Amino acid sequence: MSIPTEPIGSIPRSSDLLAAMAAHDSGELDAPALAELQARAVAETIDELAALGSPVVTDGEQTKPSFATYPITGLPGLAPDGAVIPFADGHQRQLPRLTAGPFRYQTYAEQYLRAAQQYSQVPVKQAVIAPSALSLLYPADGIEGYDREAFLADLADEAEKDIRGCLDAGAHSVQLDFTEGRLSLKLDPSGGVLDSFIELNNSVLERFSDAERARIGVHTCPGGDQDSTHSLDVEYTALLPKLLQLRVGAFYVQLASEPDPDKILAVIAEFLPADAHIFVGVTDPIDPQVETREQVRDRVLNAARYLPVDRLGTCDDCGFSPFADDTSTSRDIAFAKVRARIEGTALAAAELGV
Repeated sequence: MSIPTEPIGSIPRSSDLLAAMAAHDSGELDAPALAELQARAVAETIDELAALGSPVVTDGEQTKPSFATYPITGLPGLAPDGAVIPFADGHQRQLPRLTAGPFRYQTYAEQYLRAAQQYSQVPVKQAVIAPSALSLLYPADGIEGYDREAFLADLADEAEKDIRGCLDAGAHSVQLDFTEGRLSLKLDPSGGVLDSFIELNNSVLERFSDAERARIGVHTCPGGDQDSTHSLDVEYTALLPKLLQLRVGAFYVQLASEPDPDKILAVIAEFLPADAHIFVGVTDPIDPQVETREQVRDRVLNAARYLPVDRLGTCDDCGFSPFADDTSTSRDIAFAKVRARIEGTALAAAELGV
């Protein structure tokens, strides 16, 4: 296929794995037994993606506690009352609050990548959390003996280590999850917080060579959780010009759920960096209706009216269960949408003659 297509990340866990996780939490299943079942879930997820013809796979985040908090699970010096993420349907997610330094990751994404590579015959991409998201852990009133500047320096070092470990381990690409970008404009319409996010992320990205950055991408979406979003009501065109300043080789942009994709594509085309690829979202993970491959084809053809075909790719708008919400969207629907994305992208490539 000459138009690349990639998953974003998470796939809902099976009911069997969810039951095993609950049994472990209650003390009825020991850690080795759970780890064995999780490894099997990773292998099955990769096998299913490969069977659909996916040229690039992920582990479906079968073992991640959350796309956002995997690095800090078990970190001492955390309180539960951190930044609140409000969703449109009224539910919330809450980050922990850092109470002491120094800040160090407890888990690096490289371990998920290496585990997945054992089961895959095709390239594996790895999602990591953007440092800007973890910057929200630091409290507004500061931490005695550990100022914000010291925290941000530690965070940048840890984020670099997280990304570099995946690159060195042979990841097809490393995807920074940056859903807080659009949310920041809801919390601060002046754009000051967004500017600080872009600056922090670029301060990490600038530590990599051009060849390395060509394998690094950034994903943006309005957040998807329990069939709701946290910032779909925020004007997308206010985010995109600044988002496209990030020094990465690829941008994975949510588009299928946008009411006016042409307006979004026009802005992307205007601000597209000279050496970047754009992966446009062609399936909506929180819509229970499975797209047809013809719908996907038409979305790709429309994107090709604005963007150079040799720099165009496709993806899902978001992961299917990024906050470990494994029940709002079924595993079967997720794979059906992946199939539609792959087959529809192939139809568009054939029609475009590329």
